Amino acid sequence: MAEFFRLEGQAALVTGAGQGIGAGIARRLHAAGARVAVFDCNPASARAVAAELDGLDLVGDVRAPEQVAAAVEQAESRLGPLSILVNNAGIAGRTDQSWNLEVAEVREVLEVNVIGPFLFCKAAVPRMLARGYGRIVNVASIAGKEGNPTLLPYSASKAAVIALTKSLAKELAGKGDITVNAIAPAVIRTAILDDLAPSTVAYMISKIPMGRTGTVEEVAALVHYLVSPEASFTTGQCYDISGGRATY
Repeated sequence: MAEFFRLEGQAALVTGAGQGIGAGIARRLHAAGARVAVFDCNPASARAVAAELDGLDLVGDVRAPEQVAAAVEQAESRLGPLSILVNNAGIAGRTDQSWNLEVAEVREVLEVNVIGPFLFCKAAVPRMLARGYGRIVNVASIAGKEGNPTLLPYSASKAAVIALTKSLAKELAGKGDITVNAIAPAVIRTAILDDLAPSTVAYMISKIPMGRTGTVEEVAALVHYLVSPEASFTTGQCYDISGGRATY
């Protein structure tokens, strides 16, 4: 019997893959046979994960158009045509009442979490169109659907990621086998939780019917399906991985 969801011969680029969910996704795609480019702002982290996967480490700022374009170009020149893009890089920002935040703090979260995916899609989509194939997955959040208190910039940015996903998917529909989807995790046990106030984390877990955080491996499994050739009739969707929290 043929093995489902294999990715041999494909090149993938995962942003924010030096740790946490991104690293887990990179490992899963590598295990399925893909050649993986690990993009991260931390050189040591990118290098460590890429070495583990016999992949390519790429260092840069997702907010910088020239660095993003160079990363996509380098990934293709070293690994071959890019058929998989996972926009995972993101920051939570400071947890506080929204009226206490500075404009610069809000802008930073929006630039990393929204402009970053936009720039990577801008660089990768024309290449996918030329070849008639591609899979893009954007990592959003349940916060983008429900709006978490004391996380206004993060929640707003992830809502924007969901809308970006749906808009781009409709633009690409019918232009080859190219799909664009998002995932909306609830709280996942990663190092990013260490940057949040304990009360914020406790609030998020209290909203999950399963009563626990999700795992990186569970998220990676969902992404793996969405970037596989089998997911050819699935586009413009936001898939919840929330332990039952999502209500729509």
